[in-house]
Amino acid sequence: MSETTTISEAEEYWPEGFSVKESKFSTSLEGHGAVDDYNKDRKPGPIYVSRKHDRRFGGIQTFAKLPVCLTPEDLVAGKMDAAVYGVPWDSTVSGRSGAVMGPMAIRTIDYLGQNTEIGRGSMGLETHVNPFETLNVCDFGDAPIVRGNTPKSFDAVRKFVGAIVETGTMPIAMGGDHGMTWPVVTALADHYGYGKIGVVHFDAHCDAWEEGPDCIGGHGTPMRHLIESGAVPGTNFVQVGLRGYSPDQSLQDWMAERGMRCHFMAEIEARGFDAVLQDAVNEAMEQADYLYLSLDIDVVDPAYAPATGTPEPGGLRSWDVLTAFRRLAAEVGIIGMEVVEVAPPYDGPGEITSLLANRLIRSGLTGVAMHKLGIREPNYLHPEALDFGLARKRMGCDK
Repeated sequence: MSETTTISEAEEYWPEGFSVKESKFSTSLEGHGAVDDYNKDRKPGPIYVSRKHDRRFGGIQTFAKLPVCLTPEDLVAGKMDAAVYGVPWDSTVSGRSGAVMGPMAIRTIDYLGQNTEIGRGSMGLETHVNPFETLNVCDFGDAPIVRGNTPKSFDAVRKFVGAIVETGTMPIAMGGDHGMTWPVVTALADHYGYGKIGVVHFDAHCDAWEEGPDCIGGHGTPMRHLIESGAVPGTNFVQVGLRGYSPDQSLQDWMAERGMRCHFMAEIEARGFDAVLQDAVNEAMEQADYLYLSLDIDVVDPAYAPATGTPEPGGLRSWDVLTAFRRLAAEVGIIGMEVVEVAPPYDGPGEITSLLANRLIRSGLTGVAMHKLGIREPNYLHPEALDFGLARKRMGCDK
């Protein structure tokens, strides 16, 4: 694309109907590379590629050692509640690249596994809920990506997610740069209805910028695309953790004019994260029927999550975001979630950013399980997590 190409001219490269209200997704994966001859005649159903007692250093690594599903038919046969999938894409970043390796790193960092026989290692100590005892969850592999071709890649991602949603399975994404949110949430809007989805967006940046003269689908623009297409109205956005130097005043005015709710780090420092999170919980469903969670790992302070393309000091703690994901999924209920912008090349030897991303997905799944179990009271914590003396009494040790 030349330097003189305008946005209107560049849009000609996009698949017809991609960014308009009546766009449709495919009901199968045929035609964009996710179904091939390997699976043509196989009986549908989850594929276990690890043994029951395999952990990180043994067997084949999937997310949490979960079974693999490769087709929509597998999801249906396995009665899957949720499918974890990757979007190995970072061709629309404006900062440091590397998020293309995010899904792989988020999978391989996990030392717990699932341990399908006894569930060891999957019960959250805060809630005493093991999501894998309540939910059927699989690893759905990665969305097909066409290297160097944003239009075809984004259309393929939208169809891929649409195929998951069509089966009644919740999509859970590992990114990948934040540009992917445009096709992912568009697929959800195609299914649930335009204007009916709310997004709680954790990020250091607003990602609502107007496109530049030589780029479509940049990772700083997905929320604007969703608003302007009608998929998610501005009133259905709740943003948490904004800080640094973006958005500028003119963009803040644009956001306010469209009714977006934003909680900056300045407010979080002044009022406390718990109070702001409670506001976000209350605001999440004021205008929407369904909730989606989007978390850019740079919302977390670089002390806890250094491996990202556009780090910004002064962010949230790991505990804050882990709690937020669990609470929103449990108390409100969600139709999907994503953790994006994990760029493993900038992690240290402890791989703490990938580990946090992995645990965020586990925390969200715990919340989904809690919601299904009816555990929806505000900030639920198991009594024995707050006072282990109760466990001693229960076991007859303390009289």
